[in-house]
Amino acid sequence: MAKVAFIGLGNMGGPMATNLVQAGHDVTVFDLVEAALEQLRNAGASSAASAAQAAAGADYVISMLPAGRHVAGTYLGDDGLLATLDGSTTVLDCSTIDAATAREVGEAAANMGIGFMDAPVSGGVAAAAAGTLAFMCGGDAATFEKAKLILADMGKNIFHAGPAGSGQVAKACNNMLLAIHMIGTGEALEMGARNGLDPGVLSEIMLASSGRNWSLEVYNPYPGVMENAPASNDYKPGFMVDLMVKDLGLAMEIAEQSGVDNAMGQLARELYTAHQQAGNGQLDFSGILMRIQK
Repeated sequence: MAKVAFIGLGNMGGPMATNLVQAGHDVTVFDLVEAALEQLRNAGASSAASAAQAAAGADYVISMLPAGRHVAGTYLGDDGLLATLDGSTTVLDCSTIDAATAREVGEAAANMGIGFMDAPVSGGVAAAAAGTLAFMCGGDAATFEKAKLILADMGKNIFHAGPAGSGQVAKACNNMLLAIHMIGTGEALEMGARNGLDPGVLSEIMLASSGRNWSLEVYNPYPGVMENAPASNDYKPGFMVDLMVKDLGLAMEIAEQSGVDNAMGQLARELYTAHQQAGNGQLDFSGILMRIQK
């Protein structure tokens, strides 16, 4: 088993770290929130007073942080973690951030002989708790082979997307498409409901037809259709609208930088931003149906 430092114990990081403890790894955690540290200590992890203290002697350093500036601040500079590590440690940043920062950290790590991968995740809080996340990894092939050994205890599908930054690009593409088909699914279900169709029956019809998609099959946005979906729990997260707006912003940056005319992605961002500004930022993103219904 490995010695693992886990930095960032939010809604995703907490259950991911817990799964590593349950898999038998020696896990030391760090977070700014004492309650999060206490929860992991109760699960069997050790806690540290700083990220550097957590990372000391670790085989793997895994981070799950809010934004690119937090990742850069954690790893780069004379007082960043990379300055304290050596080639015996593999660094896996599972945050969803801009690809440019992921590339910058990856390049700095490579220059120091440290294996680094950006490895953002897909699947949400439920998959994090169940250990069935999908990881989209950016980095070299040798580091990916090391990464798989530990990521397999937190996820079900582990992909090597390409060099550093590629994981972030893959995540942005995926979540842009997710936003688009969630909006489309909500519009289709509401159109059917207003014309007398039962949303559950209509969902079955579309699941057996060419309109089938993940939002219909796993995360139905119509209340009462899928018992365990956030829609049937007052759109409680889940994956918050605030996070979807953030991810769509990252996707727009990538599209602009690469000259892609992503009109549907832009419209999805506008709709989710309006939904957020209406006071729904903390609700699950499938609640975009409420905006459609208005």
